Amino acid sequence: MNGVPRPQKPARNHLRGDLPLRAPLLRLLTLWALSIAGCVTYSGFSNACLLWGSDTDPATPATDSAAKAESKAEAKTDAKTDDKQPPEPHSWPDEICKHFCPWHSDRVSSSEPAKSGGANSASLSANSASANTTSPPAVGVTGTIAGDTALNQTAFANDESPGFIASFAPPPAPPASDSATPNKVPPSPAAAPPAANNLSANSASALKDKDKEDNQDKAKDKEESALKAAEEEEWKLLPKGWNFHAQTTLIEDFQPGFGALYSGPNSLGTQKDREGTVTADLFFGAPLWQGAEFHADFLMWQGFGLSNSFGLEAFPNADAYKAGSVTPRFMFSHFFIRQTIGLGGDQEDVPDGQFTLPGKRDISRLTITAGRLNMAELFDQNTYNHDAHTQFMSWANTMLTWDYPADTIGYTTGLAFDLNQPNWALRYGWFQLPGLPNGFTSDDRIFSYPVEPGEVTSDGNFWKEWGMITEFERRWRICDHPGAVRLQAWVDHGLLASYNAATTLLVANPPPANTPPGAEITIPGRAFSYRSKYGFGLNWEQEIANNVGMFSRLGWQDGETAAAAFNDVDWTAQLGVSIKGAAWHRPHDTFGLLGNLAGASSDQQAFLKAGGTGILNGDGNLSYTPEMSLETYYDIALGNGARLAFDYQFFGNPAFNADRGPVNVFGVRLHWEM
Repeated sequence: MNGVPRPQKPARNHLRGDLPLRAPLLRLLTLWALSIAGCVTYSGFSNACLLWGSDTDPATPATDSAAKAESKAEAKTDAKTDDKQPPEPHSWPDEICKHFCPWHSDRVSSSEPAKSGGANSASLSANSASANTTSPPAVGVTGTIAGDTALNQTAFANDESPGFIASFAPPPAPPASDSATPNKVPPSPAAAPPAANNLSANSASALKDKDKEDNQDKAKDKEESALKAAEEEEWKLLPKGWNFHAQTTLIEDFQPGFGALYSGPNSLGTQKDREGTVTADLFFGAPLWQGAEFHADFLMWQGFGLSNSFGLEAFPNADAYKAGSVTPRFMFSHFFIRQTIGLGGDQEDVPDGQFTLPGKRDISRLTITAGRLNMAELFDQNTYNHDAHTQFMSWANTMLTWDYPADTIGYTTGLAFDLNQPNWALRYGWFQLPGLPNGFTSDDRIFSYPVEPGEVTSDGNFWKEWGMITEFERRWRICDHPGAVRLQAWVDHGLLASYNAATTLLVANPPPANTPPGAEITIPGRAFSYRSKYGFGLNWEQEIANNVGMFSRLGWQDGETAAAAFNDVDWTAQLGVSIKGAAWHRPHDTFGLLGNLAGASSDQQAFLKAGGTGILNGDGNLSYTPEMSLETYYDIALGNGARLAFDYQFFGNPAFNADRGPVNVFGVRLHWEM
């Protein structure tokens, strides 16, 4: 026999998992505790910044505050008399508080005009401080408070000492005769009270002094902004042009049990089951030379799919890799270089993304990508059904008939070309197949940790085991609603098994009853030889109204050769709709509905009836009917990059077998990205 047995999870109760970090309640409690700790830490740090950056100490007496105010006023007066003297910047605690204490940034900015309010405000502060020890002067305050406008200081012409009185009536318009004395300083509160007819002149003088000071303050603010921007650029963790992103996704699936006439090595378990997965990625990008970029993705994964990811073709959890793990495992899933060659003409903006650096690029361009990645990220794109972390969760977010080259996690090494024009694109890719069907590649020895006992990491013959695809994309707009169609043709070549040869051998020597689960574990070695398999696909999408889009996929492969890497489907058809929540005032929420059909060729049907096992299927017998699946989800935007989704999937005739099912799967997904 030939094949790859998968890591098995330890036996446990179907409802109560005793594995570490497996129960969803424990995961949610952990996330909740981390969130509370982060909020407490942030609040404490913010309050510390507020006190540190304040101008006065709460324990300092009022006389000390008056002395500080007087010294600040003198320093400001000296700065006005010397234009060459550089402006005094904020203390760096204030700068920290501006970043981390939102309520404090307003306090700091509003305190700056008060600090630069000139000798009048300083004199007022000093005299108000001295009022605590001496008899109060006859001083009043009147004016308007709006924005940065300061109170105009005037004196009462009477014998009483009214203290400080605030009036919010607009100040009287200055007479024309006072225009010749723009720098007239209002009298000190300690001086003799002036006559009442001098009030207007003093107000006009103060307003003009204020205008002059405002201009000086604006120049100072511009200089400080430039210095601040330079400091922020200096203290960035990454050099200019580089980027860093992160994401984590938790998916929990529960199936309440179903009926079946029989089960085989790769069947979906009939008892109730709950399984979950956790994935986390750290994305890093850096520019190299003109038009070139380097990208890497450090991936952590943990968990299992239902029944170790066996028994369903449109499997309900796209993060349930075929190599499940009780403990966390790590790998560099992406490690590639991209070269973009502009061909001139109009340009478009490039977003700051997980695998893109921000900037501009020519719409007409040639892009070359070389390295380790997932082929399905370059081909078979679809706006409404492609990302299992934010859209539909099942494996049907990729063309099910496209047996694209990949290791058991989904990644391999290769080369891709993309010629893009304003309304169309032509793409080609060539990638390495693993040495064993659904196995690990030799790259995984370097990029993965740990390598589990019994795992074989090898590539096939470089020139004999590969997969390639060509895709043509045509884009259009109908009444300003975008749409596209993608036509695909692909071929795999490698050490693959013939269904007819394997069926003949299995009929002569049936597999034992205790055959363990595994990818193509029952196929005799004599059925393998170097051969090719090919297929075609059509991928369509169309926005039919604002926030409403439809999509479809049609796929077919020859059906004579067993799968090499992805799954066992020989033909597929799907139709779906995606709706944004703007109509119910939730514009960032998404509702989706998808129906999918998946079938097997006559050669594969005979192989499965003889007891054969494929990548995902193998019930020991078969009553053939195409697998029918329905998926619907609602994704809720929580804010700050967090999303919560609820998902339901129905499967009729799981793994093409009418003697089993139907199956109901309920899922929940928590996703966060930065």
